[in-house]
Amino acid sequence: MPANPRIGIIADTILQGHLLASAVKGQGYDVVLLNTDPTQLDADWLTQAPDLWVVDLTQEDRWQALLDQLLEDTQAPVLFCDGQAPARIAADYPRWERRLLGKLVDYVGKPRIREELETLVPARPAARKPITPPREFEGLASSEAPEQVWVLGASLGGPAAVKQFLDCLPAALPVAFFLAQHIDGGFLDTLAKVLCRDNSFDCQVGRDGATLRRGSVLLAPVDYEVTFTAAGQVCSAGKPWEGPYSPSIDQAIQNTSQTFGQRCGAILFSGMGNDGSIAAPGMARRGAPVWAQNAESCAVSSQPDAARDTGCVSYSGDPEQLARQLVEHVRRTLRPVTPDGISRKA
Repeated sequence: MPANPRIGIIADTILQGHLLASAVKGQGYDVVLLNTDPTQLDADWLTQAPDLWVVDLTQEDRWQALLDQLLEDTQAPVLFCDGQAPARIAADYPRWERRLLGKLVDYVGKPRIREELETLVPARPAARKPITPPREFEGLASSEAPEQVWVLGASLGGPAAVKQFLDCLPAALPVAFFLAQHIDGGFLDTLAKVLCRDNSFDCQVGRDGATLRRGSVLLAPVDYEVTFTAAGQVCSAGKPWEGPYSPSIDQAIQNTSQTFGQRCGAILFSGMGNDGSIAAPGMARRGAPVWAQNAESCAVSSQPDAARDTGCVSYSGDPEQLARQLVEHVRRTLRPVTPDGISRKA
C-alpha cells in the first residue's frame, strides 16, 4: 500500500498554522512540517521533502527569502492558499475545509486510509441485549413502509460503531436506515453481511430500484449518487457523488431531507474529515434531528466534531446511547393510529 501523503505547512501566525494543520490532519493526511516564523528555521528544514507544501501568508515580505529558496530548491508542488481560514465555528468553515481538501486531492491524491472490516468488527462482539420496544410500537400497522428514515454517516472507525448501534435496536423499530459509509466499493457487500450479523436488520446495498423498508439498512452505492421517491424507492441520479469521497454523506443527507422532511434524521459516526457538516444544518432547519457520536467513543472524531461545530447537533452519545435516544424519539413522534389500524400523519 502506498505511503500516506506528507504535507508541509507554512503560515505566518500560530493560529493560522494550527487551523491549517488541524484541517489537513482531520482529512487523514500526515503533517510533517509546520512553521509560523521565518526566523525560527532548522538548517535542514527545507530538505525534508514533503509531498506538498501548503503556504498561507498575509505578510509575504517577511518570508520572501524563504519563499525564493523554497520555489528554487523544492521538488514538491506548492499550494498557495487564497485567504485566512475562518474559525471552526464559522458558518463558512465546512465549505472552506472542503475546498482545501479538493485541492489536496488534486495535488497528492486521497489520504491512504483503508479499513479492514474483519478487525474493525470482531467476529464475536460483546453480547448486547436489544432495547425493549415501547408499548406504542405494538399497535403499528403491518405495512413495510417506515415511519421514519434515518441517514447514518460514517467513515474511519464507522463500521464497528454502526454495528454496535444496530445491535442495540429492537426488531420492532419502525425505521429504515440509509448508510453512507466511506469505503471501497468492493467491500460493500461484505459490509452489508457484517452489519446484519447478530441483529434483526436486513442489510443490503441500496442500488437503483431498491426500497427503504422498516427494519432495513440500505448501504449507499459508491459508484453513483442516489435520490428517493416519496414511496422510498432508490433512484440513480445518473452521475457520480460530488466531492472527494464516495458516497457523499452531505448529498445523502440532503437528498433524504428533501424527500422525507421532518420524517427523517441523521447520525454522524466515527470518521475523518467533515463530510456531512455542510448539509446537516439544512436538515436541522427543516425540523429534523441531527445527532453525532461523542468523541470519547470514536476511533476518529473529526467527522462528528465537524458537525457539532456547526451548532446543528442536538444530541451526542456513544452508539448504545444513540440507539436508546432513537427508540425514545420514535416513540414520542409516532403518527397516531386510526381505528382501522393505519398510522396517519396528524
